[in-house]
Amino acid sequence: MCGRYATTRSNADLSQFFEAVDVTAELPPSWNVAPTHPVPVIRESVTHAARVLDTARWGLVPPWAADLRQGARMINARAETVAGSKAFASSFAKRRCLVPADGWFEWVRDGKAKQAVYLTPAGGTPLAFAGIWSAWGKESVLTCSVITTAALGDLARVHERMPLILPPERWSDWLAGGGDPEPLLRPLDPGTLASIEVRPVGPAVGNVRNNGPELLAPPVEVTLF
Repeated sequence: MCGRYATTRSNADLSQFFEAVDVTAELPPSWNVAPTHPVPVIRESVTHAARVLDTARWGLVPPWAADLRQGARMINARAETVAGSKAFASSFAKRRCLVPADGWFEWVRDGKAKQAVYLTPAGGTPLAFAGIWSAWGKESVLTCSVITTAALGDLARVHERMPLILPPERWSDWLAGGGDPEPLLRPLDPGTLASIEVRPVGPAVGNVRNNGPELLAPPVEVTLF
């Protein structure tokens, strides 16, 4: 999975959709989330005894890291190794979260050229990426990573990896902590994945300074595959 995605829904919409208590300040919509940006996450809170909508810095920083800069290299955690990884295992066991998204970006190579594409549900329903979180430093800065898995079906033609997407019936088990890693980390069924559209978009998304709905506009006369 590449290091760009979109998350544009309001706190009120996310709180309602995920049945979570909003405990954070409103984040502006972002059509071009990049590593180290603040992002909305859904997690279980002992303090609130409830599922909460919170904000985390994208790029998990383990408690033993010297500084926050390490998170820029840890935006994703592989499903195949997350349960045993030194950096991720503790968070996977105890601190799992959902990362709300509208869709994510990839770049498809055609010879020497690369075409940016946006992957998003055809019906516009929000996605829940499987995530893990950690609190770093004296200020307990919340940081997170997105779990990735091998791409399946037509999505494998775009990129070999994709975010692990969780349907609503799996949210409670994911957020609870513990459990057998194998069923927790299983990918979506091919039928559900078929509802993900692959839309060509312009090259502007490659520059993190560009951020607006115009990034999702399709370029003229682009044919994929």
